[in-house]
Amino acid sequence: MNSVTGNSLSLKEYKVLFDTYYTSLCLFANKYLGDLDLSKDVVQEVFVKLWHHQIVLENENAIKSYLYTCVKNKSLDYLKSKSFNSCQQLTDKELQLCESEQFFEKELLLEEVERMVDIAVNTLPFKCKEIIRLSLKGFKNNQISEELSISINTVKTQKKIAYQKLRPVLKVMFGFLMVFFLCK
Repeated sequence: MNSVTGNSLSLKEYKVLFDTYYTSLCLFANKYLGDLDLSKDVVQEVFVKLWHHQIVLENENAIKSYLYTCVKNKSLDYLKSKSFNSCQQLTDKELQLCESEQFFEKELLLEEVERMVDIAVNTLPFKCKEIIRLSLKGFKNNQISEELSISINTVKTQKKIAYQKLRPVLKVMFGFLMVFFLCK
């Protein structure tokens, strides 16, 4: 994605930003809210705000930080709202945990790792990708074999190919991620 410097986002840049972060932001909000539909609403509100206010950010890290922070704050606002408190009650300790920087950083790191793994898996050939996705969902080799109507040896071979292709890609991605979090 191109860096945004000094000018507001074009529709094309906005769409790339939305496509890149929407899913991971929804999953991130869901860690706070425990309701995927509500999480989607929160994320959509953040993107609408970004578009309507034509917020200008200098680089991709600033954009990512802004989006995750906005989603966190919107989620916390909802947790503190009267409408939430009328249906569910969080203890002060649970709310403090959700508001803590450690919780935010842990959940942000987890979402980034999931997003990077998803990007890396999407680079795989179709059959490898299918097998790895099922494996990541907890399927055993024999279950994958049955699900895809292929032999167990094909599953094992395709997994081996996938791991060989993923290892260098993920190593580079995680290296960047670790540098980002260690330099904070």
